[in-house]
Amino acid sequence: MDLSKTALLVIDVQMAFVYRDENNEPRSAPGAEANIAQLLSAFRQSDLKIIHIHHHSKVEGSPFVAGLPGAVVQEFVSPAEGEAVYIKHVNSSFIGTTLDADLREQEIEHLVMCGATANHCVETTTRMAGNLGFDTYYVSDGVWAYGEVGPDGKSHTPDEVHSMTLSNMHGEFATVVTTQEIIANLG
Repeated sequence: MDLSKTALLVIDVQMAFVYRDENNEPRSAPGAEANIAQLLSAFRQSDLKIIHIHHHSKVEGSPFVAGLPGAVVQEFVSPAEGEAVYIKHVNSSFIGTTLDADLREQEIEHLVMCGATANHCVETTTRMAGNLGFDTYYVSDGVWAYGEVGPDGKSHTPDEVHSMTLSNMHGEFATVVTTQEIIANLG
């Protein structure tokens, strides 16, 4: 991975998820935020590109509507001066933004994905990145998932949802890696 052509995407680490956690909603990867903080620190120390993606829903009742407390970015991932911020209104960070064009203009080829949630916005952005031809790395312990109920009524635990997302990503849309594997490559 050519680090000069690499960017870290921090996707949707917003307060709505803190509120879910405070309501004791079960989730996977309890250490994901600490791993995201490590990635941010390592990328900043190496003076590498960091991109923040924030979700501002246009769906009435969503906790991510701009101006609501749930849409606020969690403090530990607050963008530093010079770090790009993109506002999206759907699951993919590429829809309705200039992200793709900006990455190509800056000759970015490698994307490292982390954030929330594993099976929604991070997965959707990763799928599109892979389809658009980016060499994409999905940080398995830098994302988390909540439980889901399928259309057949079957309940899936947060760990099952997380595992399935990793299975969907690896080798098809991205290479699944850990935080420490990424940090070691920044060496």
